Amino acid sequence: MKTIGMLGGMSWESSAVYYRLVNRAVQQRLGGVRSAKLLIHSFDFGEVETLQDAGRWDAASTLLEDAGRGLASAGADFLMICCNTMHLMSEAVERAAERPLLHIADPLGRAIRTQGLNRVGLVGSRYTMEKGGIVIARLKDRFDVDVVVPDAEDRAELHRIIIEELCRGRFLDGARQTHRAIFERLKARGAQGIVLGCTEIPLLIQPEDCDLPTFDTTALHALAAVDMALEA
Repeated sequence: MKTIGMLGGMSWESSAVYYRLVNRAVQQRLGGVRSAKLLIHSFDFGEVETLQDAGRWDAASTLLEDAGRGLASAGADFLMICCNTMHLMSEAVERAAERPLLHIADPLGRAIRTQGLNRVGLVGSRYTMEKGGIVIARLKDRFDVDVVVPDAEDRAELHRIIIEELCRGRFLDGARQTHRAIFERLKARGAQGIVLGCTEIPLLIQPEDCDLPTFDTTALHALAAVDMALEA
């Protein structure tokens, strides 16, 4: 079994889900009391979010690059960034650590194409929705999937919900209703499915909250990591 290196804590709410999903899947596949070999570097998300908000992406990248090198030195065979937004520096982290990095958009793209879809709506942080290089460009370039994002007002409200509510463990019905309304607007613009493109959103939204197929980036990423860890 390969050792997984997780860059987590962005936020810890979803990193806890990653830890549970990965270990449960390994136990189900190998039986008994088996569990994953993994290392976690858990950031203080307050520090990371401050850099994001200030647009200091180079400084944020340096944090992740240093952590990636640390995980590699500690024995990680490959890395994963447990956050959609911070895939903005995925290539830099992979270079710095000199280890393969499992990109969150790749299992997502495969899942979308498996369902025969080619146009999806994306909800997530404002950075994930507005900086195309995080997920949007990779889905288009590698999987020929077009992405529709909410309008500016909806993007701002989704970002507020993530930072002020979900990352603080607050999962409110009002936020759920907001997401449902945004899903309907994305559907009206041709979305055939909805990408839950923030690792905290699946803590709030369930498949029954949307009448389109939903794609949980947290679960897809975690299970792909298990595949990678257990491959011969």
